[in-house]
Amino acid sequence: MIVDFGKSGGLVPVIIQDNRTLQVLMLGYMNEEAFEKTKQEGIVTFFSRSKNRLWTKGEESGNFLTVKSIDVDCDQDTILIKVIPVNVVCHTGSFSCFGIKDSKGFIYELEDKISSRIDEKVENSYTYSLYQRGINKVTQKVGEEAVELVIEAKDNNDDLFKNEAADLLYHFLILLKTKGVLLEEIEEVLLERDK
Repeated sequence: MIVDFGKSGGLVPVIIQDNRTLQVLMLGYMNEEAFEKTKQEGIVTFFSRSKNRLWTKGEESGNFLTVKSIDVDCDQDTILIKVIPVNVVCHTGSFSCFGIKDSKGFIYELEDKISSRIDEKVENSYTYSLYQRGINKVTQKVGEEAVELVIEAKDNNDDLFKNEAADLLYHFLILLKTKGVLLEEIEEVLLERDK
């Protein structure tokens, strides 16, 4: 992986993107030293123009950015890093430096929340209690939600239809967790079919 640090006086822009939701979280800059440190440690380090030094995101707040992948654009002068953020990213307390959270990609946060409630055995959680009842009850609930969605699809109430679709999707995620399958794996099947 070659980055041309010479084009811009030694600094290149770095786009930080959430690995799960694909939302852009922030933009920073790296020099060659920051880039090498990021690759070696697996935690994003920038070159801070205001501090005039290397700066590891989260060094003070604890809100680190764990690297999942690094890509360089076709001109070799911009870096895209997909990360798993620890907590919020922006110094303002927002999840992103670009403002509000987009609903696109939220399904992965929901999948994580479902997984967490099951893995941590959260006793007062509907999700965990359904999971505890076993695969037969989980699949039965998915079937019930699918039937309710079909019924609502035949009517003209978009709000009820959307809510039933959300219920089905939620229970489908519980089924995936019960089967030990990630939503990403289903996307891979769909992508392969698209070829």
